[in-house]
Amino acid sequence: MKCKPILITSTSATFELENEAVYRLVETYDVLLNGELVLTGISKNVFSLYNLTPHRNYDITLRGTDGKSPTVSFETKSETMCLNVRRFGAVGDGVADDTQAIQAAIMSCCENGRVLIPAGTYHVKTIFLKSNFTLELAKGATLSYQGAFHQGAILPGYTFDAQGEEYYLGSWEGNPIDSYTALIQGINVENVNLIGEGVLDGNGHNWWGYPKVRKGAWRPRLVQLIHSKRVNLQGLTVRNSPSWTIHPLFSSDLIFADLTIINPKDSPNTDGLNPESCHHVLIVGVYFSVGDDCIAIKSGKIYLGRKLKRPSRRITIRNCSMNFGHGAVVVGSEMAGGVKDVTVSQCLFNETDRGLRIKTRRGRGKDAIVDGIYFKNIQMHRVQTPLVINKFYFCDPDGHSDYVRTKEALPVDERTPYIGKLVFEDIASEASSVAAGFFYGLPEQPISELVLKNCSFSMVSDGEADYPAMMDDISKYAQAGLIFHHVKSLVMNNVTLDGVVGEKVVLNDVDKVVMEDDH
Repeated sequence: MKCKPILITSTSATFELENEAVYRLVETYDVLLNGELVLTGISKNVFSLYNLTPHRNYDITLRGTDGKSPTVSFETKSETMCLNVRRFGAVGDGVADDTQAIQAAIMSCCENGRVLIPAGTYHVKTIFLKSNFTLELAKGATLSYQGAFHQGAILPGYTFDAQGEEYYLGSWEGNPIDSYTALIQGINVENVNLIGEGVLDGNGHNWWGYPKVRKGAWRPRLVQLIHSKRVNLQGLTVRNSPSWTIHPLFSSDLIFADLTIINPKDSPNTDGLNPESCHHVLIVGVYFSVGDDCIAIKSGKIYLGRKLKRPSRRITIRNCSMNFGHGAVVVGSEMAGGVKDVTVSQCLFNETDRGLRIKTRRGRGKDAIVDGIYFKNIQMHRVQTPLVINKFYFCDPDGHSDYVRTKEALPVDERTPYIGKLVFEDIASEASSVAAGFFYGLPEQPISELVLKNCSFSMVSDGEADYPAMMDDISKYAQAGLIFHHVKSLVMNNVTLDGVVGEKVVLNDVDKVVMEDDH
């Protein structure tokens, strides 16, 4: 049993076990730090240590039923200072407004310093980050967001720089539209750590009653990073978001490690983590239980995607647990700038409506290229439809128009999106109810290549009929198999389907089919 460091700060460290297990091990293990027992009964592949000393060498060893692992040595980062927000007037009694005191501590912190929020409940509006520092929420500390409609600061959708170019800030569902500032707001920051065992609580019930109504501005995120780079989030519990929970926008070199993201099942649009036009993103060891998509990768709806042509790319998702959302890992539908090179592995999908879900449609444009999506070693339980690719997604003001919904081939032009190669390997899905997979390309622009290798799908015996995708003019399905429409190349190697009612594989306008050892 070996582990490797994922993220090390001045007082914390996150490690990942090197194995093929999905999210957790069957047996537990203990963690020894410099020979002393610090964690017991751990089963997750990702774990974190806190309350470490800055600029110090440590040895870490894991102890399981098969003995001890090789020792891994690491050194915590140095820091220039640590400022306690209590010294700046923060009360933490759940009554006082502690925004100004916490912000004063942050702005007073020297480069490469740390601001500590000790145990307590701190009522705040927006806390703005700055570059080159660490914000730590200790165990027992909660930042409770007190924002509400018609209160607090607003990020304008766009303004102009000195050269007259548009400068984008506010964002709502892929468009540059005014929105309220988040609980944690980072703009043009770099080299930032947001860490600890504390809680960020968005008090989303103040916002959920008006999911599609703009009141002064659109609902805020809980954590938002804009035009930022080298930002790390580690260990925190993030809950009750007003809308999308964590939203990096136009940002790069980000790590989200060992987080817990929780929103009620019925909370509207409370996606867990939505990187938008971002690159080099690592999401590892995160537990999701949300009211919408767990992870949704985006790149602008139409205007921003076409104008900026900034795809989301090089995104790695590993050892995560996705629960109860609409989709576990989703691409789109706001992806007019494209999504490329996404790898998802060792993840557990539990009772989500869909597993992988790609949502696009005519009008997203020729830059809306989805390519290089690779799923490996995924376990799914009670996911209604494990794999869904939908190029007729209808959730837009013109989503039900003849242009979007028609199943007749239209001319390929600058409005036509493209889906390239997607690979699904070592996928085990049990107790699905609607369909094993539903793949629907455009007749004028089919899905380029699908590869399914070592995949097993089993269906419940009493599945309730439902729609596998949000598109017009399709039937409801129950206990269906793999359904393909408009695909150029399909490779299926060792694919099993159990409990399917009707044809196991339905092919409609699939140019090339290679099936090996499937049954």
